[in-house]
Amino acid sequence: MHLAHTDDLAAEVEALVSSYGGRVGLGAVLGDLDRRLRRTVAPCLSRHRAWAWDTADRRDREWWPQGVSPGPDPGILGVTWYAKAGGSRLSVVDLRARRYRHVTLVRPTRDGHQPLRVHAGGLAWSGSTLHVAATRAGLWVCDTGDVLRGRDGYVLPVRHRLSVDPGDAEPLRFSFLSTVPGAPGRLVVGEYGNRRQTRRLAHLDVEAGSVELEEHGVLCAQGVVRVDDSYVLSASHGPWTPGSLWTGRPGAFHERRWALPIGPEDLARSADGRRLWTVTEHPRRRWILALRRPSK
Repeated sequence: MHLAHTDDLAAEVEALVSSYGGRVGLGAVLGDLDRRLRRTVAPCLSRHRAWAWDTADRRDREWWPQGVSPGPDPGILGVTWYAKAGGSRLSVVDLRARRYRHVTLVRPTRDGHQPLRVHAGGLAWSGSTLHVAATRAGLWVCDTGDVLRGRDGYVLPVRHRLSVDPGDAEPLRFSFLSTVPGAPGRLVVGEYGNRRQTRRLAHLDVEAGSVELEEHGVLCAQGVVRVDDSYVLSASHGPWTPGSLWTGRPGAFHERRWALPIGPEDLARSADGRRLWTVTEHPRRRWILALRRPSK
């Protein structure tokens, strides 16, 4: 398999920037956070810190949290959501201030933009670059420097897409992803799958365009992080049962049941490697969590 750079929208991005009167960038969003978080406790067996969204976002049945990734600055977190009616967004979260704001993700066109209609099940944030998981479509890539401000709020256009030609193999599903610590330009992508579906990890080198696959085998996996020479995966068990953490390597994973609340999604690790981040998706059971990283 080879990673291909497709759907180059640089010209469309510049046209959109011009129509909005110029870029405002991530700094404008961080200086204009309009919603509040509150500290809370989430129902799981792991030692953790937890935050809850504001009342409207906790209850919303249209928008569902999915991907999570630490930002380039300590205390800043990115969370992606998808809308059941179509569309996706990024929440820029300042955990120290306990405030956040939504930024709409868009696909620029010749005469404007349209919603970015992806599941956004995973997010990887490195520097100013965001990679957003788009299931069978691969990864959409955007730059936080391209944030625009309009009358209806902030928007962030995607710039291009990374996709994989599977050849004779089963097409890869980009369900979730994370960065690889100490390896700029490298990502780990995973597949969510039931017993009838492939459940693989893909190691991507964005610069070289290479893709290496291995089976992970975990049912209903929702997120993955690399820890030295092993992995931690999150897994969900439906809307009423707490989630699990799986640690180890393929073929030798150990499950920690009830380590996560109901409905865990993507997984990320802090820059120092001491904490894991996840978000949960179900209405009225939605949290941002920072967990102590489990031992092997």
